[in-house]
Amino acid sequence: MSENLEIALFPCLSDNYGLLIHDRESGETAAIDTPEVSKIEAACAERGWTLTQIWNTHHHPDHTGGNLMLKEKHGLTITGPDQIQGRIPGLDKGVSGGDVFKFGKHEVQVIFTPGHTVDHIIYYVPDAKAAFVGDTIFVLGCGRLFEGSPEDMFGSMAAIAGLPDDTKLYCAHEYTLSNAKFAVTVEPDNQALLDYIETAKTLRDQGIPTVPTTVAMEKATNPFMRAETAARLGNIRAAKDSF
Repeated sequence: MSENLEIALFPCLSDNYGLLIHDRESGETAAIDTPEVSKIEAACAERGWTLTQIWNTHHHPDHTGGNLMLKEKHGLTITGPDQIQGRIPGLDKGVSGGDVFKFGKHEVQVIFTPGHTVDHIIYYVPDAKAAFVGDTIFVLGCGRLFEGSPEDMFGSMAAIAGLPDDTKLYCAHEYTLSNAKFAVTVEPDNQALLDYIETAKTLRDQGIPTVPTTVAMEKATNPFMRAETAARLGNIRAAKDSF
């Protein structure tokens, strides 16, 4: 990670994570989604950061609910998917897959990841070796297909798998232990998965987040990303929904 970039992760709502990225050189601070205004503002205040941007991954209320209040209080700029107008409250800058913008001097790449919603996007910051993945991928799982198809999600998982292995994936929810219970029914003999589940249990017992994960870890353990099982993503995701 660039020495000028810092990332903060903190719990919000019942199982969401709030996320901030801060560029020391420019002073810019972006919130990735806005699950809980008070927690976002407290995290900024604790670090002495001034909130200047919001990057939304998709329109669901637990990701955009704080947009308007934060914009009114801080006069910040909101970036988000613009494929469907009116979905992102307070949107200033619409982006879609393949777009690139600057955060200070750092490049932010927008990757289109439909599945959870038809217009979901994620933000990849190469200098931070980090991707903010919203509800597309979770540790050992993937987002529920509210709008997109299994084929959409298959392509989205492949896009994430194509990032460098050491890329940290900042998911928006703490679903790991729940996902683990299902993952072992898909791949009961995956030793990497079994080993990681024990690590995750230890972390959660200590109140430590399992987020971020990495591309390499998910390629080894996540049944929705692994070649051996991903071709059956539609059937697996449907099974997970009723698990």
